[in-house]
Amino acid sequence: MLYLHAMIEAYLNLIATAVPEHDVHSKFVAYAPQLLKTEKNRAVFKRMSERSQIDHRYSFLRPNDDPLSLDADDFYRPGAFPDTATRMHFYQRHAFSLACLTLDKLGLADRKQNITHIIVTTCTGFYAPGLDLQIINHYGLDPAIERTVIGFMGCYAAINALKLARHIVRSEASAQVLILNLELCTLHLKEDVDLEQILSFLIFADGCSASLVSADPTGLKLKSFHAAIIPDSGHQITWNIGAIGFDMMLSGEVPATIGAGLPSCMNSILNGQRMEDIQHWAVHPGGRTVLDAVEKGAALPEGSLRISRDVLRRFGNMSSATIMFVLHEMMQRAVPSGDGCALAFGPGLTVESMMFEKVES
Repeated sequence: MLYLHAMIEAYLNLIATAVPEHDVHSKFVAYAPQLLKTEKNRAVFKRMSERSQIDHRYSFLRPNDDPLSLDADDFYRPGAFPDTATRMHFYQRHAFSLACLTLDKLGLADRKQNITHIIVTTCTGFYAPGLDLQIINHYGLDPAIERTVIGFMGCYAAINALKLARHIVRSEASAQVLILNLELCTLHLKEDVDLEQILSFLIFADGCSASLVSADPTGLKLKSFHAAIIPDSGHQITWNIGAIGFDMMLSGEVPATIGAGLPSCMNSILNGQRMEDIQHWAVHPGGRTVLDAVEKGAALPEGSLRISRDVLRRFGNMSSATIMFVLHEMMQRAVPSGDGCALAFGPGLTVESMMFEKVES
């Protein structure tokens, strides 16, 4: 006998965001040329920083007033940048406080009785017992809560967390899934003469988002997900654990690769919907050139990425947390209900996407 059940839908109900207190962007722009050895490279860096469309980036590192030093605590001391163990100790010392700041904004203390699952994404620091267990202990959550940690997926990890949360809610109608996306990207600066490396750290910052996914029909309805890997591009974004921090490679080829690869992906991403039906575009602001490439490659209407560009300007690229900042702004602002598409990019080179619907409050 065939039993038919009403399909359970999953919704992104709430998002909270937070950043550390220290704005480090202007300090880095002033300091970084000291790491470059030629006038040509320093001129390129100056030009790219002026065009970055980033005004603020935040970190737990305090800027130093001394023009010859980067941070006030000499974490990045010229000639003696910290090893990986020192950077991981710093992450462990500060990550949980940022998590708590964000979870308090979400009102977790008042919601804790209903939380059934926790998903944590991060690619910038690891320790155990980790953030998931610290959250359970600090907020007095049920220790039997199901826990998942998504590590080292980079900037698109939040899309994977939302995808997993949707699977959970669709299989367990009473589930309430807590997601934490936390990155301390500024811990991995290299004392490097390579221009491409220094330019990559011109955009990265620290930040955290916390969100709740359930069957409660409020917020953003999570409609479908799609992943695509652009061929022959795996070398363009890499993230490896090195002796002196995590070694990031973010090639200058990435924007062109995204722009060229998106057109062949869009039909699958849209999952049967027409481009003209999409009212909201939430694109991970990996950098100004990435947003420009998406706008051109996907042939988006002018102004479609206004919120993504605003998040980039105010916060920089916070890896996995950043797309949630964009979705948070979209939920907070008086934008109309309607269909939307979220896109994020990372190692692979992978395009992770989510179709959603902003529902009436």
